[in-house]
Amino acid sequence: MAKRDYYEILGVSKDTSKDEIKKAYRKLAVANHPDRNPDNKEAETRFKEATEAYEVLSDEKKRQAYDQYGFAGVEGMNGGQHDYSSVFRDFSDIFGNDAGGFSSIFDSFFGGGGSRSSGGARGPFRGSSLQYNVEIEFKEAVFGTKVDVSYTRSVACDTCGGTGASAGSGRKACTSCGGSGQVRRSSGFFSIASTCPTCGGEGSMVEHPCESCRGHGVLKKRQKLKVKIPAGIESGKRISIPGQGEAGPNGGPPGDLLVYVTVRPHSYFERNGNDLYCMIPISITLAALGGEISVETIDGDRVKVKVPSGVQNGKMLRLKGRGVPYVHDSGKRGDMYIKLRVDTPKKLSSKAKALMKELSDVLGEEKHPRPIHLSEI
Repeated sequence: MAKRDYYEILGVSKDTSKDEIKKAYRKLAVANHPDRNPDNKEAETRFKEATEAYEVLSDEKKRQAYDQYGFAGVEGMNGGQHDYSSVFRDFSDIFGNDAGGFSSIFDSFFGGGGSRSSGGARGPFRGSSLQYNVEIEFKEAVFGTKVDVSYTRSVACDTCGGTGASAGSGRKACTSCGGSGQVRRSSGFFSIASTCPTCGGEGSMVEHPCESCRGHGVLKKRQKLKVKIPAGIESGKRISIPGQGEAGPNGGPPGDLLVYVTVRPHSYFERNGNDLYCMIPISITLAALGGEISVETIDGDRVKVKVPSGVQNGKMLRLKGRGVPYVHDSGKRGDMYIKLRVDTPKKLSSKAKALMKELSDVLGEEKHPRPIHLSEI
């Protein structure tokens, strides 16, 4: 089933403030709380949808990516998973004294800390993917190109292999949370769980930190790549570069680099799928008599195109195979369509006027033209 728009789920507009988004989420979450709607799958679905929408729209970076690219803009963040830890931290602010009850529901639905699981030390898992935006010319998108990409990412420390521990040492259970990754505090009847601030929810700590990375297991590195943009790519599409994202925690594999492509518009070509469209002006005499015109293609050459006599304004002429290459089949191309615009001269010499008058007399101009039926257009 297709996912619903996040703004639609919360019932807000795109220019709604963060505070209003929080209010809208609180209203939905309270109304669809499972304790108030026992055995109601529809309410449970609405609760989950609202939480996912709030997780994205309450984060400025994710909201900007979603506004620009939709669901594709946020699917690469947090390793392709939603990080509900930000929602979890906001519960006390959003729900006040009811936060404990909501946190237990949050635990059962989303695993408490989102991507951070509780119950002991975490093993290695995949790193987050990174997003990079490039802008290319229209012709580069048609025929493909290569772009230089420069960005900063975290890489596994060579000294400790990404573990964060110095040679001969390891990890020990966190003394603050006892290895659970969470700490709890009581608030009246409720018990509120939150990520352990000492170990960051991992449940364990490095006993003797690596001197190179100071126990983090990763180091920041400036990365330079030359990315190949395939011929025929459309604006808004992305290219995935495996293994060039953030290093995975605890020695896990790195995420990917997601390169999103924006194509600048052309001065006279427009694209629809793999077909190209342009408009060419012709004189009324050429439209009446017919003839040939020379038209420039996206390839940079000029081809002769036959204009039939009596052609009407807006007529489309097709050049087969002169459009955009197919991304997965470079040997196949779309077509190029030429829309003819018959230009009426704004100024005429006395001789031209006389000739036009003579032509009008010969043709027998209709003084009382009738409207054209829509079926004839």
